[in-house]
Amino acid sequence: MRTFLTVLTGALFGTGIAMSGMANPAKVINFFDVAGSWDPSLAFVMGGAVIVTFIGYRLVLRRPKPVFEPTFDIPTNRTLDAKLLTGAATFGVGWGIAGFCPGGALPALGTLDSRVMVFVAALIAGMFVTRLLMNWATPRTQPAE
Repeated sequence: MRTFLTVLTGALFGTGIAMSGMANPAKVINFFDVAGSWDPSLAFVMGGAVIVTFIGYRLVLRRPKPVFEPTFDIPTNRTLDAKLLTGAATFGVGWGIAGFCPGGALPALGTLDSRVMVFVAALIAGMFVTRLLMNWATPRTQPAE
């Protein structure tokens, strides 16, 4: 049941992204082109998502626990560190250049557009490189002798 609901949620999200036009990189790039062919539709999509999320959290957090977990896993770290800021900046620059974010690119894979394939391949490679760098940079503790 859990897997089914995960797939259903992903399909619903992908359908929303596709129907709103956010799987089209030109639409996203036009949002960032304020001095040219500006398209404000992304702001409406984001605003709608914020409203749904706001209401959803209020309803879900009234429950004593999640359906498939013993407790809610809500982040408590509010620190703005270099890792967060670097990731956010990389995401923003990549989104502005390519016109894709992961949420828009994955549903767009169905178009079989080579630009989408290259973006998703670079996304996956970037995830692996980041994991390698994070593991390399993490201090190792010496085993007790």
